[in-house]
Formats: sequence, C-alpha cells, structure tokens
Amino acid sequence: MRPLFHPSLVNGRYGDPAVYVDTLFEKRSLMFDLGDIAALSPRKAHRIDQIFVSHTHIDHFVGFDQLLRLLVGREKMVQLHGPAGLAERVYHKLQGYCWDLVETYACDLVFIVNEFNPPRAATRTQFRLKTGFAPEPAPANMARDGALHSEPTFRVSAAMLEHHTSCLGFALQEAAHVNIWKNRLLERGLPVGAWLKSLKSAVAEGRSDDHPIHVAGPAGASPRVEPLGSLRDVLTVTPGQKIGYVTDVADTPANRAAIIALVAHADILFIEAAFVQGDAALARERAHLTTTAAGEIARAAGVRRIEPFHFSPRYVGEEERLLREMMAAFEESHG
Repeated sequence: MRPLFHPSLVNGRYGDPAVYVDTLFEKRSLMFDLGDIAALSPRKAHRIDQIFVSHTHIDHFVGFDQLLRLLVGREKMVQLHGPAGLAERVYHKLQGYCWDLVETYACDLVFIVNEFNPPRAATRTQFRLKTGFAPEPAPANMARDGALHSEPTFRVSAAMLEHHTSCLGFALQEAAHVNIWKNRLLERGLPVGAWLKSLKSAVAEGRSDDHPIHVAGPAGASPRVEPLGSLRDVLTVTPGQKIGYVTDVADTPANRAAIIALVAHADILFIEAAFVQGDAALARERAHLTTTAAGEIARAAGVRRIEPFHFSPRYVGEEERLLREMMAAFEESHG
C-alpha cells in the first residue's frame, strides 16, 4: 500500500530548513520548519494546515510572513506547534502589520499556536484575522500517549533537544495500513459496505477486541453487532510510514539518546549535517551536528533512509564530499 505522506526539501540541502509533506488523496499538507518558502508554489502553500516549528531562528521561521501574505483573504485555519515562546513570536509578527477593515472580510484566517513545554502542560493560543489577530487563550489539546498532535491517520511526537535554545525534533508516524480481504468477507458471509471504514478506523486506533462493530447488511435490514476481535481474520495490518525531522542540535550524549528514541526505525530521517567532520570543533561551538554525527545517529536509530540537509554555505560546491562522509558513518555496520 502506498504511503500517505510524501516529504521533500523545499530549499535543497543548503537553503533554509523547510520540509514540505504532501498527502496522498487529501487536499492538505504539513510543514517541518518554515524557512524561506519562496520556492513553494502558492497552490502548495494554500494546502498547509499543520506546521511543526523546531525553533524560531530566522532561517527556520522567516517563511511565516510569506505564508501569511498568501493566506489573507482565504477561509483557513492553520495550526503551529513548537517550543515555549512560539505564541509570543507569532503575536509580534502579526502585530507588525496594520489590519484595517478586517471585521468586514467575508473569510476568516485563524492561526492556532500550540506550545510544547514539558513537563508542564501545553498551552494553546488562537489568533483570528477578524479580531486583528488579538491573542485568545484556548483550551490545550494535547494528544493522547504523549503525542504532540494526533489524528486518525497520523500522529506527530516531539523531543526537547538542546541547541543554544530549546529546539524540538519531530517524528511523523502514519497510522497502520489496514487491508480488508474481500474473499474472506465472502467466506464469512459478511457484506462489503461503508461499515468497513469503521472497522479500519477501530483497528488503526488500537481498539480492544470487545469494541463493537456495526455490520450493515442489505438496505432495510437491521445491522448486527460483532466484537472487533471476531473480525480480525478478515484483515491484515502493516505498519505505516515514519518520518523523522531533526535540525540545529548539539552533539551531546543526551541529545543523541533523545533523537534515537524519537526517530527509531524511521523510513526517512531528515537530519542536519551542518559541518564536515574535520570541522567538529566549529560544530561544537555552534551546537550543530557534523556529517559523521548525523550518520552515526541515523545508524544507531535503525532508520532506513537518511536525508541530510542544512549544509553550511562554507561547503557550497562540496555536496558530494558531505554526502560521502555522512554515508560512510551511516553504512559502517550496514554491510
């Protein structure tokens, strides 16, 4: 089964960090970080409804103004997720403009900012165009099981990492793929119909075997109720795709442990590799990873594919060198 998510670097390996995650069969997309997004088409930008911000250094958040310009005048709600202080920075960006006659607009643009600040509870703030983007406290909506954000089709988890400021790493986990075998339905005398959607959802959400499933029969017939456990033989479950995103982190034992736990067994890991190994001292001074550190972390986490980015501009024209160093560390024990 094809994965739901299709990620890509907006600005290549040297430009501002920004990963655009398109979705299959859905008119929506996600972003990891919001650096310069001039290379992103307006059509793609209009699809964005979830943004996960590692931290608000300018190269990770300057694209907010570009996105704002594209969305004003459209009926839209965008959620931003990031570390403590994100709501205040969004507020000051929004108040940097004079909002005239906004109460007369036919459409409203809403930003909901969720701050991840363990071990304290998350905070949530809403900003609406029609109120001139005045801040409105909103009930926190932390997802279950420690996830930063959760929907039936996916969840995003975060880890607090250390840069020269608090910085978040993210893991996007697609829900398991549930495949219904029609021949098994036929053998069981079960109908094909809309009820199968609720069966798939119950499995993807991890419901218990006694969870009731309403099996709809022919038109006019009363549906019968079956426990989920009795229907597991008509389906198979395969893991969904996992995507990791890590940037601007110091190479410390604590950071390594947190990153490895967060992105373990990811299908794709987007990870910074700012400096070559020969400049490890400079990487430590600036709290970034080297190519070798990025490869070692990805190898230890057991990821399937590594996508390095955030290369320092000092290495322009040397992309192959950085890739070789990183892959040498990543493949050290993969032979």
